[in-house]
Amino acid sequence: MGAQLAKQVERRKSVAAEKLALIELFEGSGDQFPGCDYRPADRKTWMSALGPANLRVHQIVWPGTHDSATDKIGLRFISRPFAQCQSCSVYRQLAGGARVLDIRVQKDHRVCHGILLTYGVDVVIRDVKRFLSETEHEIVVLEIRTEFGHEDPPDFDKYLVEQLGEHLIPQDAAVFEKTVAELLPRRVICVWKPRKSPAPKPGDPLWSGGFLKDHWIDTDLPKTKFENNLKRLGEQQPNASRKYFYRVENTVTPQPDNPVVCVRPVTGRIQGHARLFIAQAVGRGIADRLQVFSTDFINDDFVDACVGLTHARIEGTA
Repeated sequence: MGAQLAKQVERRKSVAAEKLALIELFEGSGDQFPGCDYRPADRKTWMSALGPANLRVHQIVWPGTHDSATDKIGLRFISRPFAQCQSCSVYRQLAGGARVLDIRVQKDHRVCHGILLTYGVDVVIRDVKRFLSETEHEIVVLEIRTEFGHEDPPDFDKYLVEQLGEHLIPQDAAVFEKTVAELLPRRVICVWKPRKSPAPKPGDPLWSGGFLKDHWIDTDLPKTKFENNLKRLGEQQPNASRKYFYRVENTVTPQPDNPVVCVRPVTGRIQGHARLFIAQAVGRGIADRLQVFSTDFINDDFVDACVGLTHARIEGTA
């Protein structure tokens, strides 16, 4: 018992030191970057406002949500705090500016996060289709994967095509060079990542998992995650040279050996440093690699930061 307590005390000290390190980095270098003052007039239609004919897929900094469909997961006040990563519906996330969704499913079509379950994936599809019906030029990247430890839903690829067929942008690496206007009226890039079922092939309505990559590090230490994200981002080719989406997740994860295991207070250690991350990427000369930027509990400022850098790229100032 004494050894475990001592270990937890050391872990808390490490967390505190890393939180302080990010604050000191901010105080020393600031969080200003090209486009940081830009605010979209309407986050629901920010792609439309930037000009679909001028906006190429590889220029966009895509605001994303991590574990997107967890707003009602588990039991409220009981298990939900341990798995909830978003506080609003998929529709509200899209209307608020998010453009990349991370959906985890299991064999009976229910959304899950680990062992905890929530509503069916049909709720997600309905929210996406509602958003598409209310907008004209917004492109959505919908990533759906079978959660670790679960089995693939049977014939799930057929289900997705049946539900989203008219909206789906077929798998084609040339998409990254195109403008938003050139993709219309199709508006959904759906990446399907099964665990054992066959992956989508070139030309299929769905995209295979290799078109959306990231480097996940499982830690609750914010400076460790921050620096690892920058390191991995720097190893990527510039967006204009790449034929896949690369995601950076502005999140940290509760750990079983730390007494704080609820998502919100843990991820809050890094969540507010999104602008600092973009500023550091600019300062280190790797901002041209930043593409999908995801977070827990997405908010307006996170969206504005991503859209601001996108605006600066269009204007030629970033």
